[in-house]
Amino acid sequence: MLVTGAAGFIGSHLVEELVKRGARVRALARYNSRNDWGMLELLPKQIKQDLEVVTGDVCDYDRICNLVKGRDYVFHLAALIPIPYSYLAPTSFFETNTLGTVNVLNACRDVVERLVHTSTSETYGTAEYVPIDEKHPLKAQSPYAASKIGADKAVESFYCSFGMPVVTVRPFNTYGPRQSARAVIPTIISQALAKKELALGSLKPVRDFSYVLDTVNGFIMAAESEKAVGEVINIGSGRGCTIGEVVESVGRLCGGNLKVVRERRRVRKNTSEVMELVCDNSKAAELLGWKPRFSLNRGLKNTINYISRNKGLFKTDIYNI
Repeated sequence: MLVTGAAGFIGSHLVEELVKRGARVRALARYNSRNDWGMLELLPKQIKQDLEVVTGDVCDYDRICNLVKGRDYVFHLAALIPIPYSYLAPTSFFETNTLGTVNVLNACRDVVERLVHTSTSETYGTAEYVPIDEKHPLKAQSPYAASKIGADKAVESFYCSFGMPVVTVRPFNTYGPRQSARAVIPTIISQALAKKELALGSLKPVRDFSYVLDTVNGFIMAAESEKAVGEVINIGSGRGCTIGEVVESVGRLCGGNLKVVRERRRVRKNTSEVMELVCDNSKAAELLGWKPRFSLNRGLKNTINYISRNKGLFKTDIYNI
């Protein structure tokens, strides 16, 4: 198997689970001169011993072609994902997320048994109805969302045009250990453990938060299911809560009320902010037999425990975009 984006938050958990299940995994981390494997560095020693880590870039077609050789399954998670950064560097997002996906598709064509592509609930934009099923219209409210819609449509075109054995997994907001403070839950928790006041943006948006091991299980089940080929499948808890409600839950688990200071720079533009995302996961249940196992409370406890043991990984005095 090849996992692109393996050095990231979800990718590292996926790699760990695949190795635990006895798979021979080649994990692609983006090249850097320090040979830094990102979140793969935090895996247990035994997992790393049974793992082949390679470096490269999905924007390099020749490199991807070489890495795909001999692989039967490819999990494509490589992407730029911070929405605020997509306002600053939109070209990079289209190069990596859209054209990078086309590179992976071309490299995998007629070579692999299954390609599992990672989408995002941000492609739906603010909900026209909830819960959101896979038939919901797509709306690009940020350059990030637009780049992922382009990637999703490229995957769809390769299935329709060439009969490629692809499946698109569309996770809603995934959280858990190893996630960086560019995401809201580790931002809340790391600040709550370090200081009295939290610097946040809007507390009103509604999100469907899924614990990372539930998301990873959805990826693996999508790879195993023949019914999933050619499909887009939502992965989410089916429950929505506001960012403000998450702050309250973290406060209870950390033993006190949390005061929030609203920072203007953390607030997305009104036309770009996605106000409500709640998953209809009935298709995942029907095609994959998937269902979430972790409640938000249980997942938050696990994440708080992780961050409390790794405070040095979080820079709570700056805004991580």
